[in-house]
Amino acid sequence: MVKPVATATAERYQQRAEHTVLVLQGGGALGAYQAGVYEGLTEVGFAPDWVTGVSIGAINAALIAGNPPETRIAKLREFWERVSAGMPLIAPAAFDSMRRTLNMFSASSSATFGVPGFYFPRMSLPFFAAEGTASALSFYDTTPLRNTLLELVDFDRINAGTMRFAVGAVHVRSGNSIYFDNFTPDMVIGPEHVMASGALPPSFAPVTIKGEAYWDGGIVCNTPLWYVLDDDPHLRALILQVDLFSARGEMPVNMDEVLERQKDIQYSSKTRMNTNRVQDLEALRESLARVLERLPAKLKSDPDVKALARVAEGRRVSVVQLINRRLEHSSQFKDNEFSRTTVHALWASGRDAVRQTAVHPDWRKACAARRGLHAYDLIR
Repeated sequence: MVKPVATATAERYQQRAEHTVLVLQGGGALGAYQAGVYEGLTEVGFAPDWVTGVSIGAINAALIAGNPPETRIAKLREFWERVSAGMPLIAPAAFDSMRRTLNMFSASSSATFGVPGFYFPRMSLPFFAAEGTASALSFYDTTPLRNTLLELVDFDRINAGTMRFAVGAVHVRSGNSIYFDNFTPDMVIGPEHVMASGALPPSFAPVTIKGEAYWDGGIVCNTPLWYVLDDDPHLRALILQVDLFSARGEMPVNMDEVLERQKDIQYSSKTRMNTNRVQDLEALRESLARVLERLPAKLKSDPDVKALARVAEGRRVSVVQLINRRLEHSSQFKDNEFSRTTVHALWASGRDAVRQTAVHPDWRKACAARRGLHAYDLIR
């Protein structure tokens, strides 16, 4: 767990970029870490004007964008207290030696009985249901999630567009990634769009929107970073990317750790691949800019040269990563472990990660959003 850091010396965020973007990865119960991160960000004055997420990140994004700033943390806390109500007791420190066993029991309970306010098991197995029905395509019913979203999220606020909101899903028939974005003309966001982003098969049935079926966006890509970077070739932004699975980890020593490590690698953000691709493009833009500077003045007014000059301007983007590091007692089932003890630990870890980031000497540099794309992991 990240050690708590006093906020007295933390430098408050001063917006220097045109946009501040919060990018939230998928990861089930691990999403409590993102809620803690948001609480920490409010402490340092970070107020996003764009929030985007996949799966549980989409749910957290909706809780943020669908509420006024003064109630967002309360709504996040209400959601996470609700989904952890099945195992509500906080295990005392004396039980630390048993935490791994207790966490496994909690994950088994979620699989057997469901998660309050989120999902419950269907009465019969999919193999005995009529083909094509939701019961034949999934093990759990997510009706409780729809009710939770309608209660805790103001979708009229999301559709008013005061904050940009986008959630990623996968079109079942084509296999293509798609984003439901409230800045898309004629797009009206509802609970079904958030639920589609989190409809992970075979646990959950695909969600049908305008006659088309969608699954969890994490099947194709578990982080919306690429969507943000591809939105505008001239993007000026500070991006806070909150990852729930860490690409880096220790060598496993048993089968449970093998399966956990496999899941971490499979669902990690592949940030380096995304940022390297963009950095290569930015290097080409800088080369183009240098070539254009050498052109004679009489060519500067040429329409083609003007178009190339616009392309050469490039991005000014900082990506600050906040990565959920492995808790001491976690297992391969950590994304389905909704006990109150673990939810609180993840929340605290996310909040303290922000506090550590805000006192790092490079935090000011990251906030500046210099020319090109620059990635920071300040608490590695």
